[in-house]
Amino acid sequence: MFIPAGSLRFWQGWVYIATSFVPGLLAFTYFYKHDPHLIERRMQFREKVREQKRIMALVYVAWSFAFVLPGLDHRFGWSHSPLWLTIFSQAVALCGFGMTLWVMKVNRFASRTIEVEPGQELISSGPYRIVRHPMYLGGCAMWLFTPLALGSYLTLPAFVLLIPLIVFRLLNEEKVLRQELPGYSEYCLHTRFRLVPFLW
Repeated sequence: MFIPAGSLRFWQGWVYIATSFVPGLLAFTYFYKHDPHLIERRMQFREKVREQKRIMALVYVAWSFAFVLPGLDHRFGWSHSPLWLTIFSQAVALCGFGMTLWVMKVNRFASRTIEVEPGQELISSGPYRIVRHPMYLGGCAMWLFTPLALGSYLTLPAFVLLIPLIVFRLLNEEKVLRQELPGYSEYCLHTRFRLVPFLW
């Protein structure tokens, strides 16, 4: 973010990094002590499902491109975002990150890649009572409010474009889970909403 911004005086970027790095470091320390196997799962990036490999390749490219834009906005002054909106968006992005940590606390099988391990249990408690994919919900909240947290509402469409990629990933993941995770089809009957409560 700071290279395209052309300056280290991009305070929104520093705050965003701090609100991600500090909780992330504390979470890593906690899980490393209490559930190191979860850390191992989260460190795996190589997808085994062909469709997921293609989707994640697009996600990484789009994500990298999207994070360049707020820095450019800061350099050229395209947006004039009010302070209250920046602070509010930083808080929402932090809550989205908190949702992903809650999922990791509840579901020790929350791997970064799409797979069903031998002996994997179906999790239906905690955030999984709300939606079937709460980690994606938290991630989408982070992405939608990240440009606003960085003071750049004009770059919001670039982050919004990431959401359809997550939807494709989610739908393919559900196909895998229905085929390989015992009880998942029945779970879907009780928890109706995939990503957005009361909507979809």
